[in-house]
Amino acid sequence: MRVVVVGSGGVGDAVARIAARRQFFELLVVADRDPGRAARTVAAAAGRDVVGGRFVAAQVDASDPAAVAALLREHRATHVLNAVDPRFVMPVFDAALAAGVDYLDMAMSLSTPHPDAPYEQVGVKLGDRQLARAADWEAAGRLALLGIGVEPGLSDVFARYAADHLFDRIEELGVRDGANLVVRGEDGEPVFAPSFSIWTTIEECLNPPVVYDAARARAAGDRDAGWHTVPPFHEPEVFDFPAPVGPVECVHVEHEEVLLMPRWVDAERVTFKYGLGEEFIGVLRTLHTLGLDSTVPVRVGGVEVSPRDVVAAVLPDPATLGDRMSGSTCAGLLVTGTGKDGAPREVYLHHLVDNAWSMAEYGAQCVVWQTAVNPVVALELLAQGTWSGTGVLGPEAFDAVPFLELLAAPGPQGYGSPWGLDERTPAVAAAG
Repeated sequence: MRVVVVGSGGVGDAVARIAARRQFFELLVVADRDPGRAARTVAAAAGRDVVGGRFVAAQVDASDPAAVAALLREHRATHVLNAVDPRFVMPVFDAALAAGVDYLDMAMSLSTPHPDAPYEQVGVKLGDRQLARAADWEAAGRLALLGIGVEPGLSDVFARYAADHLFDRIEELGVRDGANLVVRGEDGEPVFAPSFSIWTTIEECLNPPVVYDAARARAAGDRDAGWHTVPPFHEPEVFDFPAPVGPVECVHVEHEEVLLMPRWVDAERVTFKYGLGEEFIGVLRTLHTLGLDSTVPVRVGGVEVSPRDVVAAVLPDPATLGDRMSGSTCAGLLVTGTGKDGAPREVYLHHLVDNAWSMAEYGAQCVVWQTAVNPVVALELLAQGTWSGTGVLGPEAFDAVPFLELLAAPGPQGYGSPWGLDERTPAVAAAG
């Protein structure tokens, strides 16, 4: 397997560091618009390479599909992993198909909210542009595996596992993400510093969140009618995450799982809620009020600049926060329904990563490490032939067990990052 990773930001850098411990690939090219950043990632990974000589740095403009395709051909790539902002999904996706290379990403093509009725009707959904090309990928005999980060990604693997092994009927697949992370400044006091790409966070938190309701789909006789939107930050709930995270208030945000899970897993309802916190929600609302969330360039002193790009430029790079960060992050899926024994059941499948551990083991802060490990696991399963397919698919289309076993197995057999399953009291039983 010969892999090109497009993007050497926090996640792309962590991908290389994680992959360096594995032997399933022949070559891994790290490509970035900034050649210096790609070179730094390769230097860090090469120092950890268990085989030696497998990492190469390259320069590429991810917005230029012809340039990306040329890079893939130059290095005789078999797979490309898209580790750049979702605004670059379609150029890299198209380049992969043109070059005859299998494709993986961790975030799907962007949505366009409905212009006239934003809080009920859905416009162009996340991933629609990619899923519309499924026949082209099938005809080419190539695979595009969408949303294989942590959320989406591991959460979708959890959905497949729950459907196959834990439940006879699923009422709700509810992704719940929370953390107790704190970033401190030089004076030791907590500071505002998002632990993931602020560009992506603004996009998913300020667009109308999508919810899937199977009853709506049945009433209309059309699966697509099951997707509808609600206002940003809708239905706040306090969700009790496993220790050490604990209770965190979560709200609806737009996310890929809601668009992926209903395509491969039967569930009455699919939701995504994120533990943003009061301060973060306040910042996002202010950015929106001031128009600083806009991606439409404005002229400033004779220069065209996107307000959102300015916000991203003035905040710290999430990849650099690890030494100033403490706490843990938790990604998971709350599944409710009827268990295999016919009784009501509620479980929370989850994955916890402590920042001190990920920094000590990989030199990567926990949020980017948790996102990065999952596409590396998927690449290894594809290299083994354990996972295979053609077309445009989500993680739910594959057997979950090999993925979860490889993720949890101690090194060198696996990635040494166990997942958990918490049994919770079903609401129906509690009410009775």
